[in-house]
Amino acid sequence: MALTVTACGPKAGKIFEETWDTPFGTAPFSKITEADYLPAIKAGIEAQKAEIRAIVDNPDAPTFENTIAAYELSGDLLSKAVGVFFNLSESDSTPVIQQIEEEVTPLITAADDEIFMDEGLFARVKAVYENMDGLDREQQMVTKKLYDRFVRNGVGLDAAGKARFAEINSRLATLSQKFGQNLLAENNAFRDAIGVTVSEYPDFMATCEDRALREKAFKAYSNRCNNGNEYDNNAIVLEIMKLRTEKANLLGYKNSAEYLLADKMAGDPETVDAFLKPIMDASMRKAREEMADMEAVAGHEIEPWDWFYYAEKVRALKYDLDESVTKPYFTADSVSKGVFYAAEKVYGIHIEPAPEVEVYNPVTKAYKLTDADGSLLGIFYQDWFSRDTKRGGAWMNNFREQYVKDGVDVRPVIVNVCNFPPATEEVPSMLSIDNVQTAFHEFGHALHGFLTKCRYQTVSGTAVTRDFVEMFSQFNENFAFEPEILAVYAHDYRTGEPIPAALVEKIGNSLKFNQGFTTGELCAASILDMKWHELTLDDLANFTGAQSIRDFEEKVCGEMGLIDEIIPRYRTTYFNHIFNSGYSAGYYSYLWSEVLDVDAWEKFKADGVFNPATAKAFRQTFLERGGSEEPMTLFRAFRGADPDPAALLRSRGLE
Repeated sequence: MALTVTACGPKAGKIFEETWDTPFGTAPFSKITEADYLPAIKAGIEAQKAEIRAIVDNPDAPTFENTIAAYELSGDLLSKAVGVFFNLSESDSTPVIQQIEEEVTPLITAADDEIFMDEGLFARVKAVYENMDGLDREQQMVTKKLYDRFVRNGVGLDAAGKARFAEINSRLATLSQKFGQNLLAENNAFRDAIGVTVSEYPDFMATCEDRALREKAFKAYSNRCNNGNEYDNNAIVLEIMKLRTEKANLLGYKNSAEYLLADKMAGDPETVDAFLKPIMDASMRKAREEMADMEAVAGHEIEPWDWFYYAEKVRALKYDLDESVTKPYFTADSVSKGVFYAAEKVYGIHIEPAPEVEVYNPVTKAYKLTDADGSLLGIFYQDWFSRDTKRGGAWMNNFREQYVKDGVDVRPVIVNVCNFPPATEEVPSMLSIDNVQTAFHEFGHALHGFLTKCRYQTVSGTAVTRDFVEMFSQFNENFAFEPEILAVYAHDYRTGEPIPAALVEKIGNSLKFNQGFTTGELCAASILDMKWHELTLDDLANFTGAQSIRDFEEKVCGEMGLIDEIIPRYRTTYFNHIFNSGYSAGYYSYLWSEVLDVDAWEKFKADGVFNPATAKAFRQTFLERGGSEEPMTLFRAFRGADPDPAALLRSRGLE
């Protein structure tokens, strides 16, 4: 039976038009109903159209203020509505929200296309772009990014080209949203079949003694959305890739990788491919050594479903480290304390609970961040625990961006969403070492958003190139196991005893363990992503269905040298990053950004990890600047040199 979404009377959606009389202007979630979203988003689209029309019809000559800045301040109502809706659609979804998502996604995409194919607006933007001498650097970057967005969205195409471009964008938005919904359903099916969530899969595989059950879990996990049922993503993947490639062709690129990388740090597919190859080669050399160690323990050949299990056995032997021993020191509450303490110590900020701020789910917590001078940095929602209404993985997002309006610094509202195991009646939520790193990682993104001091949303906070943004999240992971930070937060919840120095040393030593596998599966997924997006339309015409996708994966994995015992971190049909989360031809960004973060961390270590001057320079050079300057310019300003690519291999023990 079809679900029906109805607008409950003339007031539906009006709550988004009101000024929220709430602490810090945060969303009054209990007053927002599902019936509010659709009319609010539609009203927001119409309001922004009127604002854009006013810019285009302005009889005055184009200036930064009456064109670029005016655009930056348009769309407040739409941003307010989608900021709540799409955050909840990912973390607190319902069948009704999913139906609304199906309806509003093409509407928002069409509205966006209408703006960025508007020749009148582009003419004004171009006039400012061609005369930027009087603008400061942030204004120049905002203008350039806006100009480039028009060009990359087909403003220069003829009428037929624009129509097709917009049609492609609309269909891609719908397909991506469907890909994600299918994956959520398959993740829940995996949980029902195996008894653990996909987020708990690595821990399960490391501890499950039943080899047949491990094999069953591996096959269920690695075949998500590839089961020929209503949630199968194979046809969606092929349609997405054909449309992305056609879109790139319309703009003169031979494949979608060329188009997608043209405005990134890497610049082109050849640079990415050359970057990934030595990492893959080094990973596989190490992985073969790791496999030999495991086979010596197992007494038989290792299959893919054996890797986590016997890697844990080898780790226990080599480092005398068992995660069942470390987990009691890493409860969710204690790790949260450590994440906040590290940020406070390094950047001189203050984080405190904000019980007055309403949250969207009972397990979500709200916090207020203030600077050393007491000024507000923003409001933070922490949503850490898995549930069946939440998509898999972990991410940071904004309910509200930071920008300046009418001289007032609008501070951001940011959320971290994770899928950590919730507490039970018997024990609190206890995190694995990987979970701990994830908590610090996502808060690194949040800090990038909170500490920004930009004036325009286009360059504020995390609004930087995809292959730069992960530098700051990965950099923040470095503090997780620093002894001085651990001393504050890592205490056995049963006894209150601090984590022993010997155990800290074991954790530190073990962080380079199994890096052949860990780096290899990450690099393999990055290469798989690139090879999909390097295909031409002629190449894609040879794909006929699910088996052709599997054949392609097998061919790519063979060419990259991936050993049979390891699969890419994400296989095609559940590769949410590249088919639904903006990382298309961009999954390499994690490794690319790691080169930057490791190099920057080496400076921190050389200067003293908690050197105030170094931390201040890092904050002012990177975190406050957002995308208001070219990434490499900022990096050189901080480091005094280009990044050293070998730093990544050193850090992972792969030299």
